[in-house]
Amino acid sequence: MNEKLQKMEEKIAILQNDLSSMSDEIYNQQKEIQELKLQIKLLKSTIQNNDDTNKNNFSIYNEIPPHY
Repeated sequence: MNEKLQKMEEKIAILQNDLSSMSDEIYNQQKEIQELKLQIKLLKSTIQNNDDTNKNNFSIYNEIPPHY
């Protein structure tokens, strides 16, 4: 009986270690996701600003050259 109890305690210790490792990994992944979301927001903002600038400059490039 004592041997069974010891094996169960070992298994519980292993499971606790695995759970701790998974928790740490989930925390790191959440942190990375937040950083990626921020980068996406910044990229969207940059793209929108470039689009606005290009719309303002589009009329210059859309004009027909005088020789046509």
